[in-house]
Amino acid sequence: MGTAYETVGVVGLGTMGAGIAEVFARAGLAVIGVEADPDALERGRSHLSRSTEKALRRGKLTEEERAAILGRVTFAGDLGALRDADLVVEAIPEIMEAKRALFAELDRICGPGTVLATNTSSLSVTALAAATTRPGRVVGMHFFNPAPVMRLVEVVRTVVTDPGVAEGVAGLARRIGKTPVRVGDRAGFVVNRLLLGYLNRAVGLLERGVASQHDIETAMRLGAGLPMGPFALLDLIGLDTAYEICEVLFQENRDPSFAPSPLLRELVAAGALGRKTGRGFSAYTDEPSRPAPHAETPGRLRVASVCVLGDGAEEFRQRLAAIGFKCDDPDESDVVIALADGAVAGLGERVPRPEHLVGLHLVGDRLAEVVRTVRTAPEAAEAVRGLMRVLGLTPVTCADRSGLVVSALLYPYLNDAVRLYDGGYATMDEIDDAMRLGCGYPAGPFETLDTLGLATVRDGLRAQYDEYREPFLAPSPLLDRLVTAGVPGFRAR
Repeated sequence: MGTAYETVGVVGLGTMGAGIAEVFARAGLAVIGVEADPDALERGRSHLSRSTEKALRRGKLTEEERAAILGRVTFAGDLGALRDADLVVEAIPEIMEAKRALFAELDRICGPGTVLATNTSSLSVTALAAATTRPGRVVGMHFFNPAPVMRLVEVVRTVVTDPGVAEGVAGLARRIGKTPVRVGDRAGFVVNRLLLGYLNRAVGLLERGVASQHDIETAMRLGAGLPMGPFALLDLIGLDTAYEICEVLFQENRDPSFAPSPLLRELVAAGALGRKTGRGFSAYTDEPSRPAPHAETPGRLRVASVCVLGDGAEEFRQRLAAIGFKCDDPDESDVVIALADGAVAGLGERVPRPEHLVGLHLVGDRLAEVVRTVRTAPEAAEAVRGLMRVLGLTPVTCADRSGLVVSALLYPYLNDAVRLYDGGYATMDEIDDAMRLGCGYPAGPFETLDTLGLATVRDGLRAQYDEYREPFLAPSPLLDRLVTAGVPGFRAR
């Protein structure tokens, strides 16, 4: 049975719910916004008014358009107002018991043709459907914050969703100007499943002392092209929210990469939840923010001559010579730079002063990962950081670990995406769309894999697995088979 969606209900008018109501109203649908608490209802009304007022000031809406949008939204304090809605979207807090109780009540109130949708980001849609007598007409409709701006909607079908219902909701998503990605009911769906694993692993790198918070943030913005570093994003999401999603993901998958990091757990226990509490991984005050200082404060090492080893050494020597540095052999040089993506400590036996050996991995044309071994003197690492700045690169310092920072976080994320695709959960295009539109990434994971080369990522994962022995670092069987077959990229098959 198809549904012509003309009247839509939204239950829960917090920031997300009010934004969803605005999206539907902008598309010309009649909207009924429901909040049981009068104060919350008024806050939802005010949020819609402020949001459309801002759009008016920016020239995105005319006075007439704004008035029409506000005129399409009816506010109510009772679920009974939703009796004749074609679709009801639930946007209350992520508490399973509360959502199940709400779905049972909506099932009782709404007509048999009404589709019930949840905006949950990670909870089981199937469990919510089971609380109703219409499990075939229950779906997930996961919007992203801020809903009026973000283009992605994850449309989640369960094993008992009636044929055509998910497709109908996906069609509605397109009608309201969104890009739907249709997925099955697995914890985290696409975006949170891939995003939270990456964020949790970033906290793990910080805990292990691989790099400082500031350097990890810088590495992922400049080296991976992400719009925001992992810790700033965690603070924006809310550390409690991230922790809860990681718990849900771990409970379903038993994958240690989703087990919430101890540091994340400690911050949540301390009430440092991110921007909403004024402190998370960073502090948020009215004072102008200052760049985080680098952890090392060594004495200065005067560098006039440099020895460069490794692949690409000759080209790098020319770059140094062009800015006035002399390139010598290891015996005569002030510092020895080993060009590599990790594991440079073994070269210490080949140089006369291993405390002056510094690894270097150039990522693109903006970032330089400066690698300190267990014997590297702090002043040598700081001297190489200075050299990178002279060359116009941004340096980050990291320990001599496989993958360093960028690859250590990027490659497992790409591996997770391949596993999702190989399991038939979503298509390559859907996964790429989800990460570009849901997270603002410059490219989807399969686009990134094809750019980097499958062999590069597979071999990088193998090196990380050999060092850490974590199961999630083992290259996915599909990735391994494609490389063995000589396939350069997913879309080159």
